[in-house]
Amino acid sequence: MGSPKALLSTPDGRTFVVSIADTFVTAGLDDTFVVTGRDHDQIAAALSNVPVRVVRNPDPARGQLSSLLTAMETAVTPETEALVVTLVDVPLLSVDTVRHVVSEWRRTRAPVVRPAMGDRHGHPVVFDRRVFEELRQAPLDAGAKVVVRKYAAELLNVPVTDTGCLIDVDTPRDYEALGR
Repeated sequence: MGSPKALLSTPDGRTFVVSIADTFVTAGLDDTFVVTGRDHDQIAAALSNVPVRVVRNPDPARGQLSSLLTAMETAVTPETEALVVTLVDVPLLSVDTVRHVVSEWRRTRAPVVRPAMGDRHGHPVVFDRRVFEELRQAPLDAGAKVVVRKYAAELLNVPVTDTGCLIDVDTPRDYEALGR
């Protein structure tokens, strides 16, 4: 991408990471953690005015699940009921979507809850406490998808109208399309 994805700008001028962090904070989540990798100092500086905790993944090359595990090591307490997770490359999800997905998790206590539009699912994903140990045991190369697939029969897809929860910016072409 030419620069850290977290520091790319959204159409409203905020960085991806600040946009997502602001969304989570505004949605009223109790405690928001941002897990960084090699660009830790730059990302932490970008978040200096956002009330989140920034944690460094000591070895991000191990994959996305390693960042979730890093957050869990820091964030999960005996009182933690669930984790609300998103990726930095889904910067346009809305506050309403986060609130709706969390509300549906609270109502159902499903093991995995995520927003969906038709047959497409997006972010954030809520992982109930009962799957924490399975997340910890999942193969790093397979990621959290192992847990999502295991609970497919109990998984709750929450209907939303927020296309931002589906927009995944992985390539320069995706980023160019985001600007349009």
